Amino acid sequence: MIGIKVDKGLKTVPGTDGEMAVQGLTDLDIRTKKYYEAGARFAKWRAAYNIGPGKPSELIVIEQAWGLARYAAICQANGLVPVVEPEVLMDGSHDIEYCARVSEHVQATVVKALHDNGVFLEGCLLKPNMILHGSESGKIASPHEIASYTVRTLKRTIPSSIPGIMFLSGGQTEEEATINLDAINKIEGKPWQLSFSYGRALQNSCLKTWGGKDENVKKAQEVLLVRSKANSEAQHGKYSGGAGGASATVSLFEKNYVY
Repeated sequence: MIGIKVDKGLKTVPGTDGEMAVQGLTDLDIRTKKYYEAGARFAKWRAAYNIGPGKPSELIVIEQAWGLARYAAICQANGLVPVVEPEVLMDGSHDIEYCARVSEHVQATVVKALHDNGVFLEGCLLKPNMILHGSESGKIASPHEIASYTVRTLKRTIPSSIPGIMFLSGGQTEEEATINLDAINKIEGKPWQLSFSYGRALQNSCLKTWGGKDENVKKAQEVLLVRSKANSEAQHGKYSGGAGGASATVSLFEKNYVY
C-alpha cells in the first residue's frame, strides 16, 4: 500500500532555546483528501525531540504531542492510517536511563493528546525511537539492555489498543538496527506487533550499491532484499546476524538529522 509523509518539516519555536516543532496542520485536511484520492492509505508525521540542558522543554513536549494528535485525527477523518512518530534523538551525552525517562514522558504525553483528540487508537501505528545511550556519551549498550529499556518504556506508556509499533532506526547502523529489533522481539509478554520502519538503516547499502547507474539496479535490489529479509527475521526474534557484511556496520548517525 502507498503511504506519504505529510508534515512540512521542523521550524524553530520562538521563545525556546532553539527547539523545533513540526508544521503542516493548516491545510492538512485538504491535502489528505487529495492523497487518498491519489491512492495513499497511510501517512506519517515526524516530531523530533532533542535531549540537552533544559531540553526537551515542556512547551515542546506538549506542542509536538498536540500536533501529532491533530495530524492523526485529520488523517483518520480522511481515510488514512496515521503513523505517529515521536522521535527522541540520539544526539547528546546522556545515558540510556535518561533517554528512557525522556522517552516515557514524550510518549505518555502523545498518548494523552491522542485520547484528547478522539483518535481511534486501533487505527493508528506508532513509530518511536529505541532507547539508546546518547551518541556523545562514549557508552555502548548491549542489544539486551536496549531491548529491556525499550520494552519497559513502551509498557509504561503505550496502550495495547495500538496494534503496531514500527521502530525508526535513528542513526544506528544497518546491523545494529536489525540486531536490536531482534533482541526486542525476543522479550516475551508484549501486546503489540513490533516491527520496523527504517530509512537509512534499510536503504543505505542499497543506495550506495546502485549509485544511480542502471547496470547496478539488479545488485542493489539483491542488497535491499538481504537487509529486508534480515529485518523480517528480526521482527520474529529469529535473526542470526551478519547480513550485509561490512557495509552494514557503517555509521549512519547524522547530528541534528533533518529530512
